[in-house]
Amino acid sequence: MKLTYKKSGVDINKGDKLVDMIKPMAHATFRSGVLQDLGSFGAFFKLGNYKKPVLVSGTDGVGTKLKIAFMLDRHDTVGVDLVAMCVNDVLTSGAEPLFFLDYFATGKLSVKNAANVIKGIAEGCRLAGCSLIGGETAEMPGFYKDNEYDLAGFSVGVVEKNKIIDGSKIKAGDIIIGLASSGLHSNGYSLARKLFFDIKKYKASKFMKELGCTIGGELLKPTRIYVKSILALLKASAVKGLAHITGGGITENLPRVFPKNLSAVVKKGSWQIPGIFDIIKKEGKISEAEMYRTFNMGIGFVVVVKEKDAEPVLKKLRRLGERPFVIGFIERGKEGVRYA
Repeated sequence: MKLTYKKSGVDINKGDKLVDMIKPMAHATFRSGVLQDLGSFGAFFKLGNYKKPVLVSGTDGVGTKLKIAFMLDRHDTVGVDLVAMCVNDVLTSGAEPLFFLDYFATGKLSVKNAANVIKGIAEGCRLAGCSLIGGETAEMPGFYKDNEYDLAGFSVGVVEKNKIIDGSKIKAGDIIIGLASSGLHSNGYSLARKLFFDIKKYKASKFMKELGCTIGGELLKPTRIYVKSILALLKASAVKGLAHITGGGITENLPRVFPKNLSAVVKKGSWQIPGIFDIIKKEGKISEAEMYRTFNMGIGFVVVVKEKDAEPVLKKLRRLGERPFVIGFIERGKEGVRYA
């Protein structure tokens, strides 16, 4: 038998077919600044008119949330998660995400599944207002389980140097505004999966009245992308700090945005906690402290403003389609978060 690359497990023709399928999806996300079509060795992007531009980059993955996509054989939403985890991070400095690249790796390429994943990535880019200008598809036989894959994403944004938001202007008395999440987003899935599928032995198709949907449907809800709302807010309002609430929850992420001589007081009950978190806490017999440092608990993004600016910012965010809540304030003291 003559050995070929295809016989060893890599089908170049499938890869070419995938590229042809995703080109229209990528083109639909292109904004001014994109200079090169897909297929080149590198992606080109020309900056617009900035006086002192600073590039801000971010990279992330989707984590074990992908296991839910495999369970349900649904692959069109995890791409949104991939984009969200990167662009929401870049956004915290006040930067506008410009473009995005993805890395899709699998053992044996399913063109259908890969195309659905990238369809989700393109949708995430549309929601973030950035361009999908490149990526890589890697077929590695024997490296991944059958019908599984992994994802990584890379985003680059830009902000004027004098408009960088680094939290250094935050002072005691400033107000913390939380923006509602869509659910777990993309963090805490190792715990959630262990509880629901290993300990409780639930099926992903199990309908839960408290959620109004199946467990799998709830766990697969895409991460909310806050880019357009926050960028619009920054044009109209003075913002002192921004935080993306990811792994580590409010407890670990909020202190990253204010000076070390300050702390945050977060008021429990000041926002609506989605039912999925109550179910996890109750069925897993998980402590409240563990919940707050594992999950976002219904707050996906945080804005810190002066007390006098809080009400106008709340009104602006509501007009932009967000569900904002005053969840606490900044005080003097040891760095960290105190729940009251």
